[in-house]
Amino acid sequence: MTRHAPAPSAVPGVRILPYGPDALLAEYDALDAVLSVAARLRRLALPGVVDVVAAMRTVLVVHDGADREAVVAVLSDVRLEPPEAGPLVVVPVWYDGPDLAEVAAATRRSETEVVAAHTAAEYRVAFCGFVPGFAYLVGLPPELHLPRRATPRARVPAGSVAIAAEFSAVYPSATAGGWHLLGHTDLPMWDDTLAEPALMVPGMRVRFEAR
Repeated sequence: MTRHAPAPSAVPGVRILPYGPDALLAEYDALDAVLSVAARLRRLALPGVVDVVAAMRTVLVVHDGADREAVVAVLSDVRLEPPEAGPLVVVPVWYDGPDLAEVAAATRRSETEVVAAHTAAEYRVAFCGFVPGFAYLVGLPPELHLPRRATPRARVPAGSVAIAAEFSAVYPSATAGGWHLLGHTDLPMWDDTLAEPALMVPGMRVRFEAR
């Protein structure tokens, strides 16, 4: 059977391209569009769609015999929808991170105010990547938005609770990283002995609780 690549979408704010014979890649101007489209695709569960993978500005749809026109139609629908309330994960945090004082100074707040702002928000898992179990959480209060560190660390300990740009995250394993470290948690983010190894998956809600 001959596979025909769909033409790039003419809808403003999205560009849809073939990504090999069994996938489509849609590029968007904003993360909100990515999250809305990805959530809609998962909810619709179109026949033949094998996987939906969201990232910062893209949605990858892996398919096997799917109606590609139907997939393109959903990818082209960039209207924003309120997120569905996914299951809640509460992460206990000891706010003893090496960057807490620096974040407080950069945001012109006390360390106590930084912790209060970080724990007051409810976050949502936007997408996962970087290393297994690393979930990018949206919902960080704007007053805590900071660029990544100018010099990344060669090793960030597993369980480090961190912020960078508009995201918060928990490092699931020891790795290099350039985010600001606010504290740590003992809650495992990844366990490959489980059928579902990632504690956090897209759509989940997350709250941080100070200890």
